[in-house]
Amino acid sequence: MYRAKKYQVLVWLTATLLTLAACGKKENHYGNPPVIIPPVTVPDTGTLVKLPSQWTKQTTLMNGFPAGIEVYRNTALFNGITLNAYTLVFDPKNTGIEWKPILAAKNKTPSAGYNEEPGIKYACINGGYFGTNISYSLVVNNATVLAPNIKTLVRPYNGSDVNYYPTRGAFGITASGIPEVTWMYNAGSANELLYSYTQPAANKEGIAPLPMPNAAGAVTWNVLNAIGGSPVLIKNDVVKITDAEELIVVDNTIQRARTAIGYNADGKVLILVVEGGNPTGAKGLNLQDLAALLKSMGCTNALNLDGGGSTDMVVNGQLTVKPSDAAGERPVMSMLLLKKKQ
Repeated sequence: MYRAKKYQVLVWLTATLLTLAACGKKENHYGNPPVIIPPVTVPDTGTLVKLPSQWTKQTTLMNGFPAGIEVYRNTALFNGITLNAYTLVFDPKNTGIEWKPILAAKNKTPSAGYNEEPGIKYACINGGYFGTNISYSLVVNNATVLAPNIKTLVRPYNGSDVNYYPTRGAFGITASGIPEVTWMYNAGSANELLYSYTQPAANKEGIAPLPMPNAAGAVTWNVLNAIGGSPVLIKNDVVKITDAEELIVVDNTIQRARTAIGYNADGKVLILVVEGGNPTGAKGLNLQDLAALLKSMGCTNALNLDGGGSTDMVVNGQLTVKPSDAAGERPVMSMLLLKKKQ
C-alpha cells in the first residue's frame, strides 16, 4: 500500500513538472495547437549600468534594440530642480554597435541626420559647437579628422584683441572600445595630429595668452572616433569644470538645456540630454548641477557638448526632450549617431 501511494506521488510530481516545463516554453494550454513565434529582436533585459532609482528604463523607446544599448528617463527633482532628462547607455566594446560622429555638409537637424543615415539606426544627438555651415569642435570619424577643435580665440587683453590658443575638451573611443575624455589641441598642417594633455593650458581671460600648445607635456591621442565640446566636467572621478581654462562661456551658471557625454568605471558610455528653456516644464541645469548629475549616475569622466537650443536626442526615430528653440529642432553641424555595425 505504501509503495502504491509512493508510486502515485511520483506520477503526480512527474506530471506537474512536465506541465510547468510546458508553461515555461509559453505553449498553448487551452487545447489548441501551439503557436510557433518566429525569432525577433527584443529589448535588452539586462542592465548595463546601476543608476539611481529616479531613472526608469524606456522599454518602448528601446523596441528592436540589441543587447548593449539602454535608454532611461528621469523626471524627478535633482538638487531641487525638476528634470526631464534622458540618458542613452551603450557598451563601446559591443562589436555590433557603431558610434559614429557625423560632420554635416551644412547645418541640419539631428532628425534629418538620423533619417538620412543608411542602415539600421538607434539614436542621434547633437554634437559640438558650430557656426553657419562650419564646426568649431572636433569631429573624428574612423581615425580621420573631419573638423578640428577651434585653435584660436580672440579675447581682449590690455585694451587690445589678442589670440588665445585653448586646449579644449574632447571625448573619444579607441579602436579597442576604450572611452576617453581629455583636453586636446589639433596640430600639423592639416590638423591631423591630435595632442592630448593631462591638464588644460592655464588660459584665463584677463591674463596674457599662453603660447600655442605643442608636443611638450602631450601625447598623441590615438582614437578611432571622437567629438569635441567644452568644458570638461569630470576627470578621473573628480568634478573638474575647466570652463575658464578652455575659454568657454555657455551660460555656465544659469539653467538651460544641456547635452553631455561620459563614461563610468566599467567603460560604459552614457549620453545625457537635459531639457531646458521650457516655460511650462523643465528649466534645465547649470554646469555645476550637470556635473553633479553625471557624477550621481556613476560617470568618472564627462564632457559638456553644445546645449541650449542645440540640445536634441532622437531615439528610434522619435524626439525625446522638447527643443528650447520656439521653431523646434535647431540645425547643427556635428552629430553623434548610434547604429548597427555594417
